[in-house]
Amino acid sequence: MATEVIHVEVTGSDGEALQRFYRDVFGWSLDTNNPGGYGMYRQGNGITGGIGAAGQGQPPGVKFYVHTDDPQDVLKKVEQAGGKVLMPLTEVAPETNVALFADPEGHIVGIM
Repeated sequence: MATEVIHVEVTGSDGEALQRFYRDVFGWSLDTNNPGGYGMYRQGNGITGGIGAAGQGQPPGVKFYVHTDDPQDVLKKVEQAGGKVLMPLTEVAPETNVALFADPEGHIVGIM
């Protein structure tokens, strides 16, 4: 099973303020041309980043997302290893499915 970090996300109560902060600090160009105003950052190595408001019912924070060929198997392993599935595999955009889980310490990680 191929796995690699493909996306990093920073979310909070004021997405626009967070976007300004990271633009000012790192000089990042963020693409916010989408319905939610989510600020997308793309690196040359294929890893993307996102900065914006935390979704309804989702805690703010820093998350990373891992690509996996078998997300259901990963979610099963998460629970077997003492983690907790927070959001089952959900389609968030055409051809983009995401699930969220917490590790045993409560850190939130996504799989895509």
